[in-house]
Amino acid sequence: MRVVVALGGNALLRRGEPMTADVQRENVRSAAPALAAIATEHELVLSHGNGPQVGLLALQSAAYADVDPYPLDVLGAQTEGMIGYVLEQELRNVLPTDEQFATILTMVEVDPDDPAFANPTKFVGPVYTEGQAEKLAEEKGWPFRRDGESWRRVVPSPLPKHIFEIDPIRRLLDRDVVVICAGGGGIPTLVSRGDRPMLSGVEAVIDKDLASELLAREVEADVFVMATDVDGVYTDWGTPDQRRLDRATPKELRELGLPAGSMGPKVEAAAHFVEATGKTAAIGGLDQIVQMVEGTSGTQVVAG
Repeated sequence: MRVVVALGGNALLRRGEPMTADVQRENVRSAAPALAAIATEHELVLSHGNGPQVGLLALQSAAYADVDPYPLDVLGAQTEGMIGYVLEQELRNVLPTDEQFATILTMVEVDPDDPAFANPTKFVGPVYTEGQAEKLAEEKGWPFRRDGESWRRVVPSPLPKHIFEIDPIRRLLDRDVVVICAGGGGIPTLVSRGDRPMLSGVEAVIDKDLASELLAREVEADVFVMATDVDGVYTDWGTPDQRRLDRATPKELRELGLPAGSMGPKVEAAAHFVEATGKTAAIGGLDQIVQMVEGTSGTQVVAG
């Protein structure tokens, strides 16, 4: 089978952990055996989140006052290289030495008129207290929103329209190459229409799950898996009545009305993939990736 796995940010950095390179590498090393098991049996396409990493790079960039801060599209490209490098290296360390890999910087087209530019919702960077968030908002002009018990910076998250590197990705998969791409949702890119289309980056972070869903459709994946820090989609989350959905249709998932800042994009990505292809998507824990591909764990999203 051809399998697309979208790794949540917890594959690299769990909530509350220090944002060091060593911590992130150890987390990837822990996830590598399960990913290797999939790559051994199936064609594997791997995407990943970058919210904590791109937020940290933005802070580091803003701290150096002698030059203007680097824009988010450039920082996103940096995270694709950094995270892709660690993922590929740790997978190489557990897979046979003749396994072939390619990590691809991936540009993704977005619409300049997307309403997301006027309503930032995508969390990036570390968590803050309310007082810290208020201070940074005043100093940097960044918007913040509550994320659980903490506060985080939010940025625009426009919908992905087209993956520019999709043809090379397909060709690599046809040659049994493990492909790492569309990291952090890809690099948000505008296209100006004219005699010759011209590309330019834009200040945004595309949702990784929605970009991965587009990727899964365009490579004709048989299964689309989103690995996160919970073991599935729940009803009545955070209450005594919470219950995991082992199996659900797109309609049933959408009726939950989950918010954009949490499970909402995963639910929408899973529902759209199933509706568009008739195939299966799964949402669940990072430690259950193999079982999700087999259809025995997580929330399995199936056609009605």
